Amino acid sequence: MRRTGDEECPSFRCVCSSQIFIIIIIILGLLLAPVWTFKMNRCYDDDELSDAADRKLRSHFLQPPEPSAVEEEAEPSSSSCPVSLYQQRLQEMSDRSVSPWRYVLRHLKDHYPSSYAEARCLCSGCILIRDRNPPTESLDYNSVPIKQSRIFLKRELCSDGQKYHLTPVNVEVAVGCTCVRVKTSTSS
Repeated sequence: MRRTGDEECPSFRCVCSSQIFIIIIIILGLLLAPVWTFKMNRCYDDDELSDAADRKLRSHFLQPPEPSAVEEEAEPSSSSCPVSLYQQRLQEMSDRSVSPWRYVLRHLKDHYPSSYAEARCLCSGCILIRDRNPPTESLDYNSVPIKQSRIFLKRELCSDGQKYHLTPVNVEVAVGCTCVRVKTSTSS
């Protein structure tokens, strides 16, 4: 009698149950690997691409809710910092911040979602309130965007030149602004 593994087999042709199980798992893995790969890099016609992107975003890449007050993207305004906001009672965090911001609508060609809201800082410095003086912008501090990595699906042409597949890509998106000390250079 030959021994294979922990069990005794009556002949050398005997394969133990644990070995059979491992062989079955390997065979199933080899059979299913092309199916998984095919679904990940599937090519879509133009008419089914948008629905496929929506399904993938919902099931695999949860998207943050969009802010309610979003303006169409325009050139950054050269107007001064809106310190007058502090003389009003405001509810929105973006208006109450010492580094206020507005949300603008940005567009990404060949990406899903194709538009998203991004924060744009309204001040170069930060709004300070000292004693009982009116609020002023201080350039001793800087308003800087707070960025978050967000996943978008990029539309890319398949090898057939007619259909598209969707590739996940990371995009840094400004979600708000904060006040920081000015960078100073140190001499060595």
